[in-house]
Amino acid sequence: MASPEQHGHPKADLAKSLDGYRARRGGFRIVDLPDQRYLAIDGHGDPNTAAEYADALAALYPVAYALKFASRRELGRDHVVPPLEGLWWADDMDAFTTARDKSRWDWTMMILIPEWIGEDLVDAAVAQVRAKNSPSRLDDVRILALGEGRCVQTLHVGSFDDEAPVLDRMHHDFIPAQGLRLAGTHHEIYLSDARRVPPERRRTILRQPVADVR
Repeated sequence: MASPEQHGHPKADLAKSLDGYRARRGGFRIVDLPDQRYLAIDGHGDPNTAAEYADALAALYPVAYALKFASRRELGRDHVVPPLEGLWWADDMDAFTTARDKSRWDWTMMILIPEWIGEDLVDAAVAQVRAKNSPSRLDDVRILALGEGRCVQTLHVGSFDDEAPVLDRMHHDFIPAQGLRLAGTHHEIYLSDARRVPPERRRTILRQPVADVR
């Protein structure tokens, strides 16, 4: 099999090439994002203690890597596995933004699917993981089509528990000042591997979909 470079496709790093993965610490930016597809798995509860969360990642990552290798093998196109992302919400959003009551959180963890990969290759990657070492939540992995459109985002450097003041400024100062309102689910992109990077150095994009005030 010829390498991706021989096919004219250098190894893609979507986190470096796509505009939605750019954000600046200390500033808020308005971006207009295209519809995108993700490997996704849903859950509820504190990500630090809930077995459901660990089981979700134990299913999501093997599929993402199987998909990477399948793309290189079948399509001659290689890519860096994109960073983990998450949608987060609660019945009362104060449980997320200020009270930080993690036991009440709902979430969807996600990894971006490159646009050149079809559903057939995703199905084949899932089947490969099932045959090798079937994780307990493998059947819960799904393809999520997400159309966020206009969003506000910023880069947070530090502990996840220190996000609340940044979100407060985003939600209550910057967004209303632009004539916008919250219009979708809070989205985080984890540019750092939380298993290897200490809390004070973690880099996380915080994103909030918005719409015009009417």
